This record gives sequence, C-alpha cells and structure tokens, in this order.
Amino acid sequence: MTEPGKSGFRIELGKWGERTAYQFLRRQGYRIIKTSYRTPLGEIDIIARDKGTIAFIEVKTRRSDDYGPPQASVTKGKQHQIGKVASLYLKRNGLETACRFDVVSILANPGRKAAKVELIKDAFQIDS
Repeated sequence: MTEPGKSGFRIELGKWGERTAYQFLRRQGYRIIKTSYRTPLGEIDIIARDKGTIAFIEVKTRRSDDYGPPQASVTKGKQHQIGKVASLYLKRNGLETACRFDVVSILANPGRKAAKVELIKDAFQIDS
C-alpha cells in the first residue's frame, strides 16, 4: 500500500480489504460466485454461497476504530442500495433461493502483522 495521504491510498486499502475478505470467506467454507458485481444501481463486493444460501457481502475496511468499527459505515442508505442490486442479481440469474446480507469488517491495524477480520452473518434485513 502507498503511504497515507497519497492519492489512491483509500482505493488501495479497499482493494486490499476485499482480497483479505475473499481469502477469509473461502477459509470459512463460502463458495465465491462473483466479486465486484457492478450494475447501474450500484455494486456488491462479494456474492457467495454459504451452504444453501446466497450471501451478498459488503466489505468494510478501516485503519483504526477511532470513528467506530468498520461495519458502522454500512448505513441504511447503503443497505437499501445493496438490496436493490441483490434483487437485480437474483432476477437476472433466474434465482429464487434463500439469501442474506453479510458484512465483513476489517481493521487493518497498520504496523501489526494481522488484520482483525470479523464476519457478521445476516447483518441486516431489507424491507420488502
């Protein structure tokens, strides 16, 4: 990663977080279907199958918890957007299956060897 304050650092941190989440989820037994699923409505970081359930996963990475844990930035507005993209994904793929919304929270811990990675299954619900 580039040094803090240099352009692109946040983008690099986000990409690093998504790679970290991908590896973590695979170790947890998730089968990754798609990463960085983009539509005109927005993006879902990771779509995966966890046993018989499709999980739409938002990855949030921060360098510190000074402003709260990473998952705190998954606002109601972001949840709504993810829900719209998830509905579109299911429709485009002709899927009528159980699904849920997970969050992978990553605290990068600069200067330390390991990041703190937390999986929050069924982190939020989408109102119909």
